[in-house]
Amino acid sequence: MTYVFPFDHQHGLPLSEVKAIVGSKAANLATMVNELGLPVPPGFTISTAACRAYLGGGWPEGLDAEVVAQMHVLEEKVGRRFGSPVDPLLVSVRSGAPVSMPGMMETILDLGLNDTTTAGLGAASGSEGFAANCRARFEAQYREVVGVDEVPADPWAQLRGAIEAVFVSWTSDKARTYRLVEGIPNDLGTGVTVQAMVFGNRSVDSGTGVVFTRDPATGEDVLYGDVMFNAQGEDVVAGTHHTEPVSCLDTRMPEVGRQLREYARRLERHHRDLCDIEFTIEHGMLWMLQVRVGKRSPQAALRIAKEMAEDPDFPLTREEAVHRVARILADPPTGLTERRTDARALATGLAASPGIGSGEVVTTPDDAVRVADAGRPVILVRAETSPDDVHGMARAAGVLTSKGGLASHAAVVARGWGIPAVVGAASVVVEADAILVGGTRIGVGKTITIDGATGEIFEGAIGGVRVVVPEAAVLLGWAAELGIPVDAAGEADAAGGAGAGAGMDGTGGIASGAVAADDVLRSLLIKGFAVPEQLAVALRSTPGEMADQVDRLAADGLIEASAGSFRLTADGRAVATELVARDAAAWGLDAATAALDAFVALDGRMKETVTAWQMRDVGGAQTFNDHTDVAYDASVLARLGGLHDDARAWLRPCVAALPRLATYLHRLDHAARLAGEGDGKYVASPRVDSYHGVWFELHEDLILLAGRTRADEVRAGRA
Repeated sequence: MTYVFPFDHQHGLPLSEVKAIVGSKAANLATMVNELGLPVPPGFTISTAACRAYLGGGWPEGLDAEVVAQMHVLEEKVGRRFGSPVDPLLVSVRSGAPVSMPGMMETILDLGLNDTTTAGLGAASGSEGFAANCRARFEAQYREVVGVDEVPADPWAQLRGAIEAVFVSWTSDKARTYRLVEGIPNDLGTGVTVQAMVFGNRSVDSGTGVVFTRDPATGEDVLYGDVMFNAQGEDVVAGTHHTEPVSCLDTRMPEVGRQLREYARRLERHHRDLCDIEFTIEHGMLWMLQVRVGKRSPQAALRIAKEMAEDPDFPLTREEAVHRVARILADPPTGLTERRTDARALATGLAASPGIGSGEVVTTPDDAVRVADAGRPVILVRAETSPDDVHGMARAAGVLTSKGGLASHAAVVARGWGIPAVVGAASVVVEADAILVGGTRIGVGKTITIDGATGEIFEGAIGGVRVVVPEAAVLLGWAAELGIPVDAAGEADAAGGAGAGAGMDGTGGIASGAVAADDVLRSLLIKGFAVPEQLAVALRSTPGEMADQVDRLAADGLIEASAGSFRLTADGRAVATELVARDAAAWGLDAATAALDAFVALDGRMKETVTAWQMRDVGGAQTFNDHTDVAYDASVLARLGGLHDDARAWLRPCVAALPRLATYLHRLDHAARLAGEGDGKYVASPRVDSYHGVWFELHEDLILLAGRTRADEVRAGRA
């Protein structure tokens, strides 16, 4: 069996099959070399089969000879020798799975340096400082990735250790978790790409960058990205160094800027989609290092699909464009509603979620479901809401509370669902059969209107209007003309995040075998109400398995149907409470309390981040975020990403002590990834397993494990 393939090897197979052999990264490099003739540093790839063989039984027989042979070919192509004391060849060693797993596995740059070769590099480059910088980068990276205290001096031993480290990274915790969430099979293995180094940190006319062929936030047809001069690739992606917009190449290195635009255009047309490109410039020479289909925001996805299909010279049809964004069109972005009235408001609260909501007054979530089931719109009025109210909120045309602020449960959930909401209306008093609004008594069953954009509350019904964003309207028109059904089961956009895939149940849960009854009871204790599909997502099961378990628990008298959902009975609550008490005892009260205390600081950041996603400060006043300011949204998503990194670091020791908490880690990873890719629903929408929703459940769980109540935490100013 052949395990090693140079980039210019002609496989003679479809791209999907080549990706299975050498991984997605190497397959795309081969496309740039063989089909597009772009400048790619030469190299070779060790196949996924070699990885599988290594993980199954150790270093494959014959692999050493193939690697040595290809290294000699590489030496001939670049005119330098690996391990030579005179102008040595250095290589990068990178992972590359058949299905992209960004950041989940390992990379080592500048491999091949020791005392002798560092001196040779310094002499050849004319800069001992450059050589020392490369050596320091390499040794720090090698120690971290390979897990050794001392880096071997022999470059061939370095290469063997790096290849093995990439193989092993396929089985790392973070890679396993990513595959579990994404539904990627565990038996694919990763390719290992060995490539001649080009140095963006070699001089002031060198640099490195990442560029998108169009703006991934807005969809504008303009080259978008960052470049950093006299730097290596990890400096750009680490976010720890100052970058410059890629447009600066037009003045600083105009020929490089022209080439990059031309290469970007060719890659976009070849892939027929937005492309994400990594490049390096060495002494004014542009090298292409990687390309993949790029992630983009929902708004950008709509604009890109529309404009590509409208361009007669671009190879994308209108039918393909509609299919590409079908999932987004199922729930398209809309403009804000505008109230059509000059009526006088009875009272005003905090404008918590924009939109006009009119309906019958109800004061319990069960009544909200009952009236909605009868086909009549309802306004759910509560002093404040809790997770026990969400089944009623989901059916309401609007939510009104007398307590709470813009970061309250009612505000965040309503904004996430797109339900008009007014909160903190202090002049509203909720009684059993009526509400008082600014002194006016309105009986249950009577109609009121709330304006979630102004905080005003009106007696009677008042209308409004909502407008679909222009790109969505055009694409929906095409869908109608072409007879293409648009629903949530449509093909997911390449950037919009994961849909149902291998191992997925179609709702976001991951099939993982029969679900335990104890886990269902705990989950209902935390959630209050849930349907089987929601429980399946939370517990990484399938809807069918969950429905069977729910039926059994209902037959045992531990759960009951209520308002279209399920909740614990008194006996079920007692059992679930005892289960949590056992968990707390196993973990230890002191440890659980310490975990909750540490969580509180993170929770404050979470509230600020979600509120910033849903609301904006404009001129000193809070207004709703209409998500038209892409730079602002990007900054909030960056805050969410930083929070998630810190939350993972905090949660890992908790999972080690109480393994069932791992489900929160998986769910937060999933939501953070989709939110970061531009699917804003996964920040706080209750319609999906969003970051805020998972976070709220985790908080509830921690409170119970620490032997406290949310009311206790609220009184203490900690919730």
